[in-house]
Amino acid sequence: MDIFVALADPTRRTILELLARRGELPATTIYEQFSTSPQAISQHLKVLRETRLVQMEKHAQRHVYRLNPEALTEFEQWVQRTKRQWSERFDALDRLLEKEKAQMKEKSHHDNP
Repeated sequence: MDIFVALADPTRRTILELLARRGELPATTIYEQFSTSPQAISQHLKVLRETRLVQMEKHAQRHVYRLNPEALTEFEQWVQRTKRQWSERFDALDRLLEKEKAQMKEKSHHDNP
């Protein structure tokens, strides 16, 4: 599963937001934030671990989760690259449209002296 599929689910996004606000949290604290079963939340945490969005450490019987800043940085860099590429495309389109507009205006002046 890739990061986009993981982020597509609102429950997983909520878990990430929870960890971003509160830092490290034991799995039981995460489970308590949802009305769904602990098993369902456990599956969401598994997806987040597999996509490296979160890290889990075992402390005795507790599983403690936290965001993985490395994976989030990689994702943010991808978003920034994609944003730049689209901005460049939109800028090129703006230039093309302005050129077309100027040519139409010029043609209009020649056609109506």
